[in-house]
Amino acid sequence: MSTTVSGKNGTWRNWGGNVAARPAREVTPASVEELADAVRKAAEDGLRVKPVGTGHSFTSIAATDGVLIRPHLLSGIRNIDRDAMTVTVGAGTQLKRLNMALAREGLSLRNMGDIMEQTVSGATSTGTHGTGRESGSIAAQIKGLELVTADGSVLTCSEKENPEVFAAARIGLGALGIVTAITFAVEPVFLLTAREEPMPFDKVLADFDELWAENEHFEFYWFPHTGSTNTKRNNRSAGPEKPVPQLQGWIEDEFLSNGVFQVAQWVGRAVPGTIPAIARISSKALSARTYTDIPYKVFTSPRRVRFVEMEYAVPRAAAVEVLRELRTMVDRSGLKVSFPVEVRTAPADDITLSTASGRDSAYIAVHMVKGTPYQAYFTAAERIFTAHEGRPHWGKVHTRDAEYFSGVYPRFGEFTALRDRLDPDRRFQNDYLRRVLGS
Repeated sequence: MSTTVSGKNGTWRNWGGNVAARPAREVTPASVEELADAVRKAAEDGLRVKPVGTGHSFTSIAATDGVLIRPHLLSGIRNIDRDAMTVTVGAGTQLKRLNMALAREGLSLRNMGDIMEQTVSGATSTGTHGTGRESGSIAAQIKGLELVTADGSVLTCSEKENPEVFAAARIGLGALGIVTAITFAVEPVFLLTAREEPMPFDKVLADFDELWAENEHFEFYWFPHTGSTNTKRNNRSAGPEKPVPQLQGWIEDEFLSNGVFQVAQWVGRAVPGTIPAIARISSKALSARTYTDIPYKVFTSPRRVRFVEMEYAVPRAAAVEVLRELRTMVDRSGLKVSFPVEVRTAPADDITLSTASGRDSAYIAVHMVKGTPYQAYFTAAERIFTAHEGRPHWGKVHTRDAEYFSGVYPRFGEFTALRDRLDPDRRFQNDYLRRVLGS
């Protein structure tokens, strides 16, 4: 186990650059036993403890002035059970490594988000999700997990073993303990056919229920200041495999979606008055395409342009109305919004503090490029989201607190009671958890 000070001048920063912290020390355990020892030692020293993955959260959920745990040595596949169709991996395993390793074994997760850089524990603990009519978040695919609790003991959780902890810890916010391993449900690798095409914003809203019902995975990006969207429909396919040609993929996914888009963001940040015109050009930059490939090559995409994000889950039935209100707000506000709005869906699940807990949900995400003032836009958007009982993504910018969450999560009290039992001294507390869960 290594113990160091974090980052330049002891400062840790997240990927989006909007959160910084100065931990007292940083620990990189090489085993579960070393991690448990680090938690006990922190208690002896009167320090709080927080694990951090790759820093892709835009909230301060991982920030600490105590002990920062780096889990990247707790990585790799521990076990593949082909009879149960599960895989157990260390908590510090990046989703990219997991997806590639599973593909080599002829296996795949059922659904995933569009970013592969996160660790499995960071992604699941904050509720990372993709889009799906019937398949839920990454956490909804968890069959078991291993947790180091505040007293340094190791707890194994599943539907049969410590089920009340399992119900909550799949999206545990780092408040119940430190996840050290996760067992996911997997299935034989399959093919997806992706159909990407522009579509007018008004048509997407008019046909939203139909587009959702007819596709296993539907999502779209709306470009504010325009009436344009880019839509994506992913459905299982019998094949044959027909990936995007390498040169075409580089031009569309790297050169246009990242390189040219980055330059456009720089121009918009320097001269905000150009943003509506840039948005109109950006909305027409990508043409329609159809391709067939294995899941992680369809679901995920490279994200080189750094941004700050707010995302809320609203009842799926309210999605169209929320989007209409969002468009009206942007048009009337005078705001210049350079980043597209992303819209996805998820079915209801049974995870205590999942944003889809107990209700079919639509996710609406607003972004601004890193370094651009975002507060006015996010504040106005959040006012709309919360008017529809929206639940913010735990890892993305929001201003809600425990009082609000107790009203939009029927099982909120279950989670806080479990936290009182597992971490009575608040070893895993930080300012963010104090705000969203209460003291």
